Amino acid sequence: MRASLIQIAVSEDESVDSRRERLAALVREQAGAADLVVLPELWTTGAFSYERFGTEAETLEGPTCEAMAKAASDAGVWLHAGSVPERDPEGPLYNTSVVFSPSGELAAAYRKIHRFGFDEGEAVLMAAGRELVTVRLPETTLGLATCYDLRFPELFRGLVDAGAETLVIPAGWPERRRAHWTLLAQARAVENQAFVLACGTAGTHAGVPQAGHSIVVDPWGEVLAEAGPGEEVLRVSFDPAKVAATRDQFPALKDRVLGLGTPRR
Repeated sequence: MRASLIQIAVSEDESVDSRRERLAALVREQAGAADLVVLPELWTTGAFSYERFGTEAETLEGPTCEAMAKAASDAGVWLHAGSVPERDPEGPLYNTSVVFSPSGELAAAYRKIHRFGFDEGEAVLMAAGRELVTVRLPETTLGLATCYDLRFPELFRGLVDAGAETLVIPAGWPERRRAHWTLLAQARAVENQAFVLACGTAGTHAGVPQAGHSIVVDPWGEVLAEAGPGEEVLRVSFDPAKVAATRDQFPALKDRVLGLGTPRR
């Protein structure tokens, strides 16, 4: 299976419309070169541009999803279009990841469960999702997570229990914690015996330098490909059958012990 992770910079100097057009063109350029294309988190606004969440929020029938659906169809690829600030018709905002099929149909939407910011930013401006989401592709089953979710292993265990074999994580991860980004991507791959495709942003937005370094990790924790700090299309081929082979060869997931209860004091 061939994947392209499109690591772009989010700049206040570029309009959302221009960036949308630029990214759609980059998706179309993957025609014939990729089966799956992955974009970063909140690339329309920037993950730290809190004041833009409300002004740029749109429904899943809005201009971003419309443009990405068309790009997926034109390229004939599965497209994980990163995430957008979604405005629910009933009012709340969500950080929502979307996946489109090669025919341009909306295959899945995942509302980010773990919102970053503690008592500010995304944590107070956006509502939390409540559902784990997987997407069945012909070659593999994707498990969806977003950025800060990467720090919470129980979410990924739930995705594996739901059949996930390839974990896809768009992000707007800051440069100052880049070591955590790499470490956690490898940890999630090893502990779940799954592929991890983690796509971040480059450049600086809202004064926050971004880590870049999008990464693809195999079920043994080996880094198959890693981007640099700048804009880049990271291309990689991987064999989804390696997940089942790894789990058969080293069946650690069968030794999980659940329901341990409350620790003694």
